[in-house]
Amino acid sequence: MKRDIIIRIHMSEKAKRLIEEENTLTLIVRRDSTKPEIKKAVEETYGVKVAKVRTLITPRGEKKAYVRLEKEHEASELATRLGLI
Repeated sequence: MKRDIIIRIHMSEKAKRLIEEENTLTLIVRRDSTKPEIKKAVEETYGVKVAKVRTLITPRGEKKAYVRLEKEHEASELATRLGLI
């Protein structure tokens, strides 16, 4: 029962700062997804290890996930590989 958890990567000034300073990606995910599901989806999709997932519901009703990567993986390298930076 594979669901597409990650809807898209969110890019803003804050998201760029989080990539550079906190090794964290900002994603828009399915509203009914859980933190363990988000962690597994990011690890499988991008081939990185996730240290922590924080989530919130935006005023638009979207679920935003802040995904901090383990120290051995660089969020900036992943963002470059994905063409975000």
